[in-house]
Amino acid sequence: MSKNKSASKVDLKPLDELLAKGNDQNELSIFNTLEKQKDVTIEVPLSMIDDFPNHPFKVINDESMQELVQSIKEYGLINPAIVRKKEDGRYELVSGHRRKMACELAGLTTMKVTVRELDRDEATIIMVDSNMQREQILPSEKAFAYKMKLDALNSRGKRNDLTLCPIGTKLHSAYLIAKNTGDSTRQVFRYIRLTELIPEILEMVDQKQIGFQPAVELSYLTRQEQLDLLETMQSEERTPSLAQAQRMKRLSADGRLNIDVIFSIMTEEKPNEKEKIVIPRKSIEAYIPKGLSRNKEVEYVTKALEYYQRYLQRQREKSFER
Repeated sequence: MSKNKSASKVDLKPLDELLAKGNDQNELSIFNTLEKQKDVTIEVPLSMIDDFPNHPFKVINDESMQELVQSIKEYGLINPAIVRKKEDGRYELVSGHRRKMACELAGLTTMKVTVRELDRDEATIIMVDSNMQREQILPSEKAFAYKMKLDALNSRGKRNDLTLCPIGTKLHSAYLIAKNTGDSTRQVFRYIRLTELIPEILEMVDQKQIGFQPAVELSYLTRQEQLDLLETMQSEERTPSLAQAQRMKRLSADGRLNIDVIFSIMTEEKPNEKEKIVIPRKSIEAYIPKGLSRNKEVEYVTKALEYYQRYLQRQREKSFER
């Protein structure tokens, strides 16, 4: 009996492991065309170089950028950027958006680039891969980068007539993305879900005001439901926990989520807030001077309560004296 039972067990493998057993040689061969033999390195006017369309990575003039600017002033641009020639004769930047800004800030008018023959999908794959080497990547950057690369891989898979169904192609594309990152295939899909969030909520994820897992659940809400949630979060100064986000997702799927339900969920007492007192803003804003910052408002209310406590104490002392 024990032998039969063990023989009947299903060997459940992780999704990544199952995908890895596919015809990797067939899928991975799509990268072979990325290595072109006709690369040419030249100097191109910065005014002739256009940014990559919908570039998902932010280019910021921060301390790191200033260090790069100084390096370019002293030694020039060591590593050429990668561009592709456009039909109108201009160039499209594939890899090197930070280097381009640094050259502009350094006062240069031209930039050393490697011109590579690439189609849109090939350029997208290189653009994403080159930027994923950054030390710090925001959730929104990773989300849109993964989505762009997934779409590019799917598109190339269809053009190469891979013997995979659409769902299979999508899974294998996500698997290929995961192989080059520290994320699992499922995590790649979770990041891509973030692209369904409205910009204001996605910004809160980048600022770590909303956790990654709750954000994934919130991505299933409709745009109007997300707008209602945003309004509630702003008015009540609260963000949803994972459990609250999951409840809203279920209610949304059932068509039972509206702004009143969202307010009810968001204003309920969380386990870690049992000692907190929630006062509706409308009930006290008439007594708070206008123009105060949020921190100053809290300080003002706290001092008002202290003064009131002292007033009550004096009243009690007077009553005893009588």
